[in-house]
Amino acid sequence: MAFLQTYAQRATKHANPAARHLLETISRKQSNLAVSVDVTKSADFLSVIDTVGPYVCLIKTHIDIIEDFEPVLIDRLTALSLKHDFLIFEDRKFADIGNTVALQYSAGVHKIASWAHITNAHPVPGPSVVTGLASVGTPLNRGLLLLAEMSTAGTLARGAYTEDAVRMARANPDFVIGFIAMRRMDGFGVRDGEVQNSEEDFLILTPGVGLDVKGDGLGQQYRTPMEVISQSGCDVIIVGRGVYGNPASLDVDEVRRQADRYRKAGWDAYLDRMKGR
Repeated sequence: MAFLQTYAQRATKHANPAARHLLETISRKQSNLAVSVDVTKSADFLSVIDTVGPYVCLIKTHIDIIEDFEPVLIDRLTALSLKHDFLIFEDRKFADIGNTVALQYSAGVHKIASWAHITNAHPVPGPSVVTGLASVGTPLNRGLLLLAEMSTAGTLARGAYTEDAVRMARANPDFVIGFIAMRRMDGFGVRDGEVQNSEEDFLILTPGVGLDVKGDGLGQQYRTPMEVISQSGCDVIIVGRGVYGNPASLDVDEVRRQADRYRKAGWDAYLDRMKGR
């Protein structure tokens, strides 16, 4: 199984440039931590990213929630990406027909494809959502994640839906680099004599990770990095409020401490997984 190889070994074999870049960054920084920066003000957005940047492999953004967005914000985000050596994942969750998502990805105010190394999509529209996004992203060496599972209570992304998401990814291995999911997808989507490729390497990025709490009262459910990385075989932990708390009263030293705490917990969980190879 590919996930039982080191991140560095997997990087040498991956076909997609964005996936290779992410795996190389994880290995180089010894960090499988992604921080989800869910804030609404540009100043808070940049401050959080500059603070956690040294500790992460990936920054996850929701650029459409920034109330005072100006195009220069993207320039500053890109500069921070270079300064701190991390990739950018715009959590756009595309979910429309191919032509529409191609336009949403490439045009409009945010022009996501021009700066986000990775984005994601719901499989619900069918294969056209991948085809449309790939028409824009593939020439730019971008990567796509499919939402196979979610961390909220009562999610409908399970069972046959998850299996269909995996089959969709297998049909587009050059652009689809993995999944938002709670566990490995190996063995999913294998039906009617379909042969599973044991060498396939889909990255699993997992939200709902916490060291101190089990839920947020709004349906979010949390698991520890050890449960996610070592026990479930996932690759990247996604953490938000557990790292930076209230951005309006950012305690830089405490945010750094929490970011490094989660980075270390995620990396220790990976080392634990590697012991079992």
